[in-house]
Amino acid sequence: MKKVNISTLISFIFLLCMTLIWIFPLAWSLFTSFKDEIDIQTFGFTMLPIHWVIANYQDVLFNNTSAPVAKWFMNSMIISVTQTILVLVVVSMAAYGYTRLRFKGRDWLFSFLLATMMFPAVVNLIPLYKIVDTLGWVNSYWAAIVPGAAAVFNVFLVRQFMIGIPIELDESARIDGANDFQIYTKVTLPLIKPVLTVVALFTFTSSWNDFLWPSIVFNDIDKMPITPGLQLLQGMYVTDIGHAMAAAIIAIVPTFILYLFTQRYFLQSMSLSSGVKG
Repeated sequence: MKKVNISTLISFIFLLCMTLIWIFPLAWSLFTSFKDEIDIQTFGFTMLPIHWVIANYQDVLFNNTSAPVAKWFMNSMIISVTQTILVLVVVSMAAYGYTRLRFKGRDWLFSFLLATMMFPAVVNLIPLYKIVDTLGWVNSYWAAIVPGAAAVFNVFLVRQFMIGIPIELDESARIDGANDFQIYTKVTLPLIKPVLTVVALFTFTSSWNDFLWPSIVFNDIDKMPITPGLQLLQGMYVTDIGHAMAAAIIAIVPTFILYLFTQRYFLQSMSLSSGVKG
């Protein structure tokens, strides 16, 4: 009979408990979104619905003018996709500059850039809002897209990956007559696709799930993304739990689908993040 390893068994039980703790609220939210209001009020926090209905989804998507979830969903999609594309362009070009171009103060400037990571993000909220307000971007997509376009950690991650690419490839291209932009687009970019994929996944997910900053720069109901919009489904005295759960499930669908199709890259990102060299 095979001997059971005690440490393995304890690890399995611990991970199983953690998984159940994580899954239970998600499962309850999913099942509650298919309950009618009478079931919720009568039977309280039971797991499975007595009567399965899709009225909550129909109401939040098509019959709710005070909380336009479908419009919020499209706003989030536009913001997240646009920010992801912008981040890939800015981060890859910045990393190329800090890695391949030689100019006075380059390493000092990059060290200063890294030092800004030590400050909590909330410190920047007030000056950032002042800048966005001065530019007239409040209640516009730009207010949510531009401030996150040059995340320092992404620049650091891509730069460290780029350092591992032999400089001889650049020199060979330069001998053949290529300039810096041609080397960047035709030599470097194809070689850094793995790390750019990871950056794209991180950026889309963080942009879609961002709550604090969109809550500050959007006060027009029709223009806000879905995460800050969800709080409007909570009434001052009474909350329609079925509608709130249906909207919450709709909000997590894109990131859930993204994870299903790209989980291999998420796992690779863990090794990239842990293996970056200083």
